[in-house]
Amino acid sequence: MSKQAFYQTLAEQAKSLTEGEPNVIANMANLSALLFMSLEDINWAGFYLIDNPEQLVLGPFQGNPACIRIPVGKGVCGTAASLKETQLVADVHAFAGHIACDAASNSEIVVPIIKDGKIYAVLDIDSPSLSRFDEEDKAGLETLIRQFETQV
Repeated sequence: MSKQAFYQTLAEQAKSLTEGEPNVIANMANLSALLFMSLEDINWAGFYLIDNPEQLVLGPFQGNPACIRIPVGKGVCGTAASLKETQLVADVHAFAGHIACDAASNSEIVVPIIKDGKIYAVLDIDSPSLSRFDEEDKAGLETLIRQFETQV
């Protein structure tokens, strides 16, 4: 199966899990579980939500315990939140200001979730492998998140 077909199937599964459920936390919990069990070579998948304009707070996730609060503009998650742009990081150790919640993580992708033009949350996925994520992963995850944004 091609990556494009994989992500299309994943988006369909995500829609089936969340469609009609108004509770965003429950939906994030199911999405993090779906991503964690479906994506290969990852060690963390979950969400950070905007707690106030200056800070992200840990939301539903799968994986090892994580940092609870991340300042907007700091680390990969905070950068994605401040720029409202997906961050695709091949080597987190080379990312200036990286916040190491799990020393086993070597690459990361963070996709912002936008509501009414404002940052609402971010989807964060980590891998123990360098260069785990590529442009196809970025496109597939952004499609899944754009679909999810209609429900937040």
